[in-house]
Amino acid sequence: MKLFGIEIGGARRQQLREMNAAHKEALAINGEMDRQRLMKGRVATPENSIRHMYHKMHVDPDLRQSILHIRHMDKVDGRVKQIHKRMARDVTKGGLMLKWKGTRDQKIIKLWEEFFQRLQLNNRNKLLSDARGAAMEGNLPIQWVVNDNRHITGGVRMPSETIVPRIDENGRFKNMAEAYKQVDPFTWKELARFSRWQLTMVRLEPDNFDDMGCMGRPYLDASRSIWQKLAMTEEDLVIRRRTRAPQKLSHVLEGATDEQLQAYEEKTRNESGEIQTDFFMNKKGTVTAIQGDANMDQIADVAYLLDTFFSGSPAPKGLFGYVEDLSRDVLEDLKADYFQEIDGLQDMISSAYQEGFELELLLQGINPNAYQFAIEFAERNTETRNQRADRALKLQALGVPQELVFEEAGMDVSRVKAKLEEEGNGHDPYPVQDEESNNRNRRPRVSVTPNNAPKGESATSISSGGGN
Repeated sequence: MKLFGIEIGGARRQQLREMNAAHKEALAINGEMDRQRLMKGRVATPENSIRHMYHKMHVDPDLRQSILHIRHMDKVDGRVKQIHKRMARDVTKGGLMLKWKGTRDQKIIKLWEEFFQRLQLNNRNKLLSDARGAAMEGNLPIQWVVNDNRHITGGVRMPSETIVPRIDENGRFKNMAEAYKQVDPFTWKELARFSRWQLTMVRLEPDNFDDMGCMGRPYLDASRSIWQKLAMTEEDLVIRRRTRAPQKLSHVLEGATDEQLQAYEEKTRNESGEIQTDFFMNKKGTVTAIQGDANMDQIADVAYLLDTFFSGSPAPKGLFGYVEDLSRDVLEDLKADYFQEIDGLQDMISSAYQEGFELELLLQGINPNAYQFAIEFAERNTETRNQRADRALKLQALGVPQELVFEEAGMDVSRVKAKLEEEGNGHDPYPVQDEESNNRNRRPRVSVTPNNAPKGESATSISSGGGN
């Protein structure tokens, strides 16, 4: 048996069959197979159905052109680069964490820590690369690399403009074992095929989520034409300044012949490098200064295009230095909208990592649906660290369990508990005592006063803890 041109032995072939069986079992658990059998009608629009037929032969030309154009914009325009850079930085702030919604299980926690290390998810550059690619391409296809011990050893981000879903005219996968293929956009040669478990594709705002052939759209996809007009207008602005801004001189020689005028012009041009300011004439003539263009400050067209471009971007232009005539209250409202976009991108990217970790559990013979957990980014941008800490303290004052308090504060509960245990054993001369009791006695007292803070928020006061 050959896979991607490589000879596969019997043991490896059996392993691949078992992996496919595990993935089909997961789909059956989620009800996907039953839903497809019972589904009636056509999900895809008539236009998309025709497009799906064409895309069986080649990649989507519209998506590829959009991605190539945005990559060019990111390369030549610092504003576009800063938008993508800021989005990736804000999305990955705090890193990933395993958040429990039910009873914690130490085996799952250990598998997550190993998965976290193998896939370099503790490396900020890896997360930045995935987040930046998702924002620029509108899709995040991750190929899961599995070793002989059935452990996922890598999550490789693939170029989404070369990935083609193998679907029917209804937008559903024909075969889960060959759900995607990679095509060379120049030769139309098929490079590889991927099973549904082998490639995770998360999409940003597809036209129809249930139509697997609808790919996501880059954030700046609809702003490309405005960017072209803005770049052209800015270039015209510079050309106008170079040609019309300098001061000019008008030389008038009354009664001069063409030969005399030409000789005077050549002499004046030859001596212009000496910055000569005096002119001498033996006949009636004048030299009049003509001022440069006095309307150079009228750039309302450029300002309009700039506003239009940033209105279609996820971030307000005030975050990139354009703060003229922008009040603080308006900027705060625009920042809140931007943070909502960032939180949505965080959810999209973290869902891809969660699908990979659930595949890791399936390969280890563990049903992920038996445990209530979620892979999320530790820090949400819709609130500041002080707001998160304030809410965590208020929850603590209400008597919420300490583990939930740590989670609300954006902390890794396993790491915090390990550090607390280490600290208690290192400073307590009697480490055999009830550590939970010691922590409870040392816990600070929190009191909350409603509507006693600015903007009607509750005020939080903390007193030092101590024994009772």
